[in-house]
Amino acid sequence: MGSFIPERLEELIEDFAMLEGQEKLMYLLELSEELPDLPERLLAIREQFGQVHECMSPVFIHAEVEDGRMAYYFDIPREAPTVRGYGQILSEGLNGLSPEQVLSVDDMFYLQMQLQKVISGQRLNGMSAILRYMKNLAQAQLAG
Repeated sequence: MGSFIPERLEELIEDFAMLEGQEKLMYLLELSEELPDLPERLLAIREQFGQVHECMSPVFIHAEVEDGRMAYYFDIPREAPTVRGYGQILSEGLNGLSPEQVLSVDDMFYLQMQLQKVISGQRLNGMSAILRYMKNLAQAQLAG
């Protein structure tokens, strides 16, 4: 797949790489608090969002294209802070990219964050599933 790491995602990777052990988890939980709630205008069409079925928590994502750039909106319950943290990482890292750039993002970027040291493989699979889903939405935008 891709090997592209957008600048903001690179910054987050570096932030995580500098942290040790439980500090990584604490930072992920901090990021989960930053994930914005759905804008009012999207609440009405919330049931039309696609679900990332590979995640243990209910994760719904909606994508729009604004001026040729992807805009992703997440609906992830607050009771799933780890997954919300993933959502915020991917939201910060991929929002504003072109669909082509999203498709070229490195599928395994999160290994550079060394989260596998503090989070189970099954949970990390959730992050790659969310990224795959975001790429599918970008692909759909290109297909028109």
